[in-house]
Amino acid sequence: MAHQSHAFHMVNPSPWPLTGAIAALMLTSGLAMWFHFDTTKILLMGFMVLLQTMYQWWRDIIRESTFQGHHTQPVQKGLRYGMILFITWEVFFFLGFFWAFYRASLAPTVELGESWPPTGVLPLDPFEVPLLNTAVLLASGVTVTWAHHSIMSANRKEAIQSLMFTVLLGLYFTALQATEYYEAPFTISDGVYGSTFFVATGFHGLHVIIGSTFLAICLMRQALFHFTSDHHFGFEAAAWYWHFVDVVWLFLYVSIYWWGS
Repeated sequence: MAHQSHAFHMVNPSPWPLTGAIAALMLTSGLAMWFHFDTTKILLMGFMVLLQTMYQWWRDIIRESTFQGHHTQPVQKGLRYGMILFITWEVFFFLGFFWAFYRASLAPTVELGESWPPTGVLPLDPFEVPLLNTAVLLASGVTVTWAHHSIMSANRKEAIQSLMFTVLLGLYFTALQATEYYEAPFTISDGVYGSTFFVATGFHGLHVIIGSTFLAICLMRQALFHFTSDHHFGFEAAAWYWHFVDVVWLFLYVSIYWWGS
């Protein structure tokens, strides 16, 4: 290996950004083909290419951060800045949905019956499944914090246990939300109420699935001794993302489920 006189990581050329872009093109094209021609071949192929890209790209990053030792302190600092900027972008992403919801609900037009919820729409009871989902996500925030403290104190057994609890709570939340969607008395086509409800809560549900996957990978890495008490940014990024998902849900619950009903 060539001698490196600096602490930064010069990333080697990688094919995975290209295969990821191809997978994204196949997924979007496959969705259009499914909607218009009722064929799922391209969609399934795109999904398989995406899974392969995810596995191999993550494998390479894990190798760089552990066995190859490329994630030095300056590199970790840059990764932290990158994660902070990513979460900031996510904040503004959800801000658009809240803007649409409050724009429609604070000044309901005559087409909506000049009331909110709109005339003819029966909202969900905020003190049933949505309140249970809130408790589940808050509990997962506690368990992921427990996992963080366990990793920092080199308590491997408790770190694995708490991460397992967090992933299970995330999956339970997803199952509850799927049940809620199935039993909802309105659909996404029921005017601005249905569209803002399902788009905002649906994208949040997608983020829960992504966060659960993120934490499941961290659970496997913890079991394989990849994290130490002072070198575990992969988990830190997952924990930050999960706390962001928790906070967004609290705003969703108070705004759309409770106040909006």
